[in-house]
Formats: sequence, structure tokens, C-alpha cells
Amino acid sequence: MAAANYHSSEDQFLCSICLDVFTDPVTIPCGHNFCKHCINEHWNTSDQNLCPMCKKVFISRPELHVNTFISEMVVQFRQSAQQKTSSSSSEHQESKPGEVPCDVCTGTKLNSLKSCLVCLASYCETHLEPHLTMTGLKRHQLIDPVENLEARMCTKHDKPLELFCKTDQTCVCMLCSVLDHKMHEFVPLKEEYEGKKVKLEKTEAEIQQMIQKRRLKIQDIKHSVDLSEEDAERKIAEGVQVFTALKESVERSQANLIDTIKAKHKTKENQAEAFIRELEQEISELMKKSNEVKQLAHTEDHLHLLQSVQTLDIHHPPPSKDWTKVSIRSSYEPTVVNAVSQLEETLSKKIKTLVEAELKRVQKYEVDVTFNPDTAHSILVLSDDRKQVRCGKVQQFPPDNPQRFSTNPGVLGKQNISSEKLYYEVQVKRKSDWDLGVVRESNNRKGEITLSPQYGYWTIWLREGNEYKALAGPSVLLSLKSRPQKVGVFVDYEEGLVSFYDVDAAALIYSFTDCSFNEKLIPYFSPSLYYGGKNSAPLIITPVVVN
Repeated sequence: MAAANYHSSEDQFLCSICLDVFTDPVTIPCGHNFCKHCINEHWNTSDQNLCPMCKKVFISRPELHVNTFISEMVVQFRQSAQQKTSSSSSEHQESKPGEVPCDVCTGTKLNSLKSCLVCLASYCETHLEPHLTMTGLKRHQLIDPVENLEARMCTKHDKPLELFCKTDQTCVCMLCSVLDHKMHEFVPLKEEYEGKKVKLEKTEAEIQQMIQKRRLKIQDIKHSVDLSEEDAERKIAEGVQVFTALKESVERSQANLIDTIKAKHKTKENQAEAFIRELEQEISELMKKSNEVKQLAHTEDHLHLLQSVQTLDIHHPPPSKDWTKVSIRSSYEPTVVNAVSQLEETLSKKIKTLVEAELKRVQKYEVDVTFNPDTAHSILVLSDDRKQVRCGKVQQFPPDNPQRFSTNPGVLGKQNISSEKLYYEVQVKRKSDWDLGVVRESNNRKGEITLSPQYGYWTIWLREGNEYKALAGPSVLLSLKSRPQKVGVFVDYEEGLVSFYDVDAAALIYSFTDCSFNEKLIPYFSPSLYYGGKNSAPLIITPVVVN
């Protein structure tokens, strides 16, 4: 039963001087108990022999004897405490690196539960008990265990750092506030702590929000990679299918070409064999005739020779075919050319099919583009719906602004693109000159302008009714099978792609690839100059019609 009550009265076994369990406990005349060594040291350093607890003064130092009853109780208490330590390792753990050891423990240092800002010491559960039970110690400020408690003291005045100087943004002691920080604004550490804690919690919430956004971005990127992988696999499958078909077509054309050439060669070979047989037959007959003539020429019989000559008819050669115009031709060039032409026609049809499919795909990214009047050159005339632009006969004088073109007869769209994809179509019918494309938003619009990717322009143009160029720096002359009446413009910002299509012919005019876009892009249009009415037709932004 006694052992069961040790925990509730363990403060009875603590020396109020060393705050540890009694060692050689003694009782002085007033009835208070202390370690024999502790009370002797206290009296040795004090002017009077007084009790540290009740302050009673003794005229002479009392003779000290160990209190055997309390000694026995302390022994049992220590044994109980050791058993408690072994059965509750989570509450009594030996101090490890990175943890704060108890400053009172002797021998094995236990892990501290609290640190006292008044005592400037850290205590394990056992040695913390007086601060939780004794009236004088209860007023001390306890915090979670920390190392280097001396750092919480003012190095100049050796006083606790209790205030926060808002003027200098530093912790100070009470003396600092009246000596070194006069006229400064002060608040208690707790008040500043609460304010800073609120800000830290807000910052932490913002950081957590940033972390969450980035985690969502990671998921978005991973999802994009998955979609990209699926798209890549689909494109590879489509490409393999197309090129397999083309390969098979080429192989068929090659096989047909070889068969045709071999058949023609066989015909020539048969013809040659027939000619050779016919020639050999004629040679045989001529040799027979030659032998008869030779025998007759060597005869000594005058009568026989004269009679035989009449029979041989030597004045006329034997009948034979005129072989001078007979030949075997070995040229197969028309056959090869025809085969390649047929292959080219097949390839053109396949390309057209692919471009038609591609055009239908990009038309899904249609954006309702309109002209921005604040950017239009003063010679240009815009329709009320901002869908048509033409070059006027007379220059106007609209308000000047940094956005307006001053020399180049151009105008920009109101819409811009900084990600994703964009597509729009422009009618260029009955025009001899025009420019179309996209431009960087920040580009200068004053003075002479060079249309080139180097200067932030990705454009194509028509000049004098028949000269099409991609202004790629250097320019690329374009050879088109038909004259476009409607041009489709497609931009894939992330892929760095700007493509132009002949919408009616479903043909790709030109593509700028691997472009480096580092800011917003804006559609660019130029109907060019009037040229005496030859180029008076407007550029018209038209709705997309998917066939």
C-alpha cells in the first residue's frame, strides 16, 4: 500500500535545495528535511544558520544526524522510480543526440520535458515536479525544452529577454528598454510572439497552398505526358500506316515497272531472234549461190560456163530483204518516267487526304478574330464589324498611339495567344498583294518593319499576283499548284508551330516549325497598298466552314 502512494507524494522525497531525491537526508530542529551535504553547503555560504524553507534562524548550527526513516523511504522510492522508468520508456527516455538532456540528473541524463526561463535549466519529469507543485516555482515560465538557455539572457545586462523592440526588431531585457532603446516602441515577447505566430501560420497556409498548387501542377504535367504519349503512339501508328501504304505502293510500282521492262525486253528479244533466223536463212542461200558462182568461175569448159551463166543470172543479185532500216531499240526511259509520274500522282492524292484530315483537325480550334482599330495604319479602312480591312484612296488622321503602325500598312487582331492553339481563316480573293501571319505583342510598330522570325514576325505574302513567299529570313519562294482564295492560319503555341493552308484546295502552303515563343502572339494582317485599284479588294476574316 505504501508503494502505491509514492507517486502522489514524491515531492516529500525531494531536497528543496538541489531539487533532487534526498541523499543522506537530515532533519533540522524546525522539522524540514534536506540532503546533509546541501544544508551544510547552504550554511557554509550564508551569514546565518537559517532554514531555507521557513527562514527560522538558529543561534548555533544544529548537529546533523541522518534521518533513517526518510532514508529507508527514499530507498524504496528510488526502487519504485527505477521500476517506473523501465516500464514507461516513452516518459523516461535517456537523452539522445538532438534532444535536450535534464540539467539536474546525475549519471544517465534523461530527456527533458520542459525548460525554465527563470532557472535557466531543463528538467526531466522527475525533476520538473517541484515546478508543478511548489508555490514559488509555479510562477516560473516553462517552455518546451530548448538548449543554450543562456542565449535567452541579455548579454549586456545579464537579465532575461522579456521585451521586443519593434523599432529595432530585436529582443531586449527591461534594462535595455530604459538605457539603450529609449523612445523605442516595445511590446511583451508574448504579444509579439502571438503576432508573429499568426503571420507564420498565414505564411504556412500560403506555402501549403503553393505546395498544393505545385502538386496539382505535377499531376497536370504527368497527365499531359500521358496524353502526349497516347498522342505520340497514335501519330506513330498513323505514320506507320501511311508509310506502309506508300511503301507498298512504291513496291507495286517498282514491280510493275520491272515486269513492264522485262516484258518489253522479251518482246525485243523474240523480235531479234526472228530477225536473226531470217538473216541466217538469207546467209545460207547466199552461201549456196556463192559456191555455185565460185565453181563456175573455175571451170575450163567454155560452153558450160556460158550456158550456166544464163541460168545463174549473174547480172542480178539474189532477192533479199533491205536490212538497213531494221534495228532493236534499247531505250526504256518513257516507261520509267510514266511509272514515277503515276507514283507521284498516287503520293499527291495521299498527301491531299492527309492534309484534308489535318485541316479538319485544326479547324476545331477556331477563334473569333476581329481587327483592333487602335493598331491600324492611317491608310487602312475597317468595316463596322471589324471583320474587313482594305487600303483606302486617301490617308486618314486617327489619333496616334504606340500601338498603331506608322509606315507598314498593317493591322493586328484584338485576340492574342499565349498557350494552347488558335485557328482563323482570311479571304484573299481578287487581291494581288497581301501579308498574313502572327507577331509578338511587344514588337515596335513605328518606322520600317522587317517581316522575319528574327524580328518577331511569322508571315507569308503575295506580291504582283503570282509571287508567294514565306518570310522565313531568308525568304522561301513557294510553288503553289493553285492560287489560294481563302487562307487558314493555325498556331500551336506550345509546339512552336505556325501553319498556313489553302482552305479550298485543302493544301498546306507553308509551316514555320520549332519556333521559340516567349510572349503573347497577335494575328497580323496587311491588305497592302491600293495600286490604282488593282489591289482594292479587302481582306475578310470569314467564319470557318468544315467540309
